[in-house]
Amino acid sequence: MITYIQFWLRMFQTALTGNLKYFFWIGFLATLALVGFLAYLNQFTHGFVVTNLSNHVSWGAYIANFTYLVGVAAAAVLLVFPSYIYHQKELKEVVLIGELLAVSAMLMCSLFILVDLGRPDHFWHILPFLGELNFPTSILAWDVVVLNVYLILNLFIPGYILWRRYIGKAPSGKHYLPFVYLSIVWAISIHTVTAFLYVGLGGRPYWNAAILAPRFLISAFAGGPAILLIIFYFIKKYTDMHISDYVSQYLKTIMTYALTANLFLFGCEIYKEYYTSSLHVASLNYLLFGLHGHKMLVGYIWGAIFMELAALVILFTPRLRNQWKTLSIGCVFVILGIWVEKGMGLLIPGFIPSPLGDIVEYTPSLNEFLICLGIWAFGAMCFTMMAKVAISIETGRLALNNEQR
Repeated sequence: MITYIQFWLRMFQTALTGNLKYFFWIGFLATLALVGFLAYLNQFTHGFVVTNLSNHVSWGAYIANFTYLVGVAAAAVLLVFPSYIYHQKELKEVVLIGELLAVSAMLMCSLFILVDLGRPDHFWHILPFLGELNFPTSILAWDVVVLNVYLILNLFIPGYILWRRYIGKAPSGKHYLPFVYLSIVWAISIHTVTAFLYVGLGGRPYWNAAILAPRFLISAFAGGPAILLIIFYFIKKYTDMHISDYVSQYLKTIMTYALTANLFLFGCEIYKEYYTSSLHVASLNYLLFGLHGHKMLVGYIWGAIFMELAALVILFTPRLRNQWKTLSIGCVFVILGIWVEKGMGLLIPGFIPSPLGDIVEYTPSLNEFLICLGIWAFGAMCFTMMAKVAISIETGRLALNNEQR
């Protein structure tokens, strides 16, 4: 028990120590998180009047970010599956970083749901024994279950492995591999269930498509590697953790195929809507060209399509793909393009026009923007500190033997 307490104390100590650049980065993120918290206090005090949400558009920037981050969390399976199932040594060296990214993404998902609740103090209504979860009849209840279980799995697996390495013993497969296998299936389920939340709303025909769940998963497998490539670049630059070139090649390959498939599926949706030319095409018209003079999203969605196509050019061109300057641009384009397409580009057209034919546009208010920025900063801060601890244990700098000398 004493050793276990020391383990936690040493982890906190490691997370809170570093050079000037590290403290500047953590301080910068903490400041943004504080700004976001103050903006949330303003929303909590005055209500949703400080947002641009309405009865016509009841989901906005919070749910858009939530949807995107569920995909980021699910993308961890791209490292987990080949590491633990096929024992890819190069990927096994970095798989914990991917799992910690999933933990950070799930924490941010929880915060985005929290700020989207009009009365977060009523959250207890869905807690077991205190409230009524309505499981399994409610799709929302399924989402609550799969997201929380996935968070627990991704906390336990790296936590157990890091603990065993800290005390200088090899992790026992029988203690964590069953949970690894479960997490692989669960990673697919979290984004599938999130897609079903949209698909199940029959009154919103823009979302009512069976292809939505595959689109969610494919887009996650494009955006996730882009984020991981940037993370691994900075880890190689600022730490002494070994990351094989194979990791970069593997992630670039996955991103190339997934991004191609994502654009293909998006094109299939466009074809289906325009070929039938039913009244339901109005939502897609609003997204791509505007509707009756309302065209807030048009520039954003075409910008996203351009960024994804430009990223494909980079990924399919060896000379550009193998240079970090151009590859980093491609990664940023993929991250932003997927965010626009899968976030606001998916969410808002589902509400326009309304079932009664009304057109009410939505743009996040400054208060919503600050809250979103604060949550992203908090998630980045958590990931940075967890990754620092994990790297210290992986490289042997943080170990029980070091303390006993």
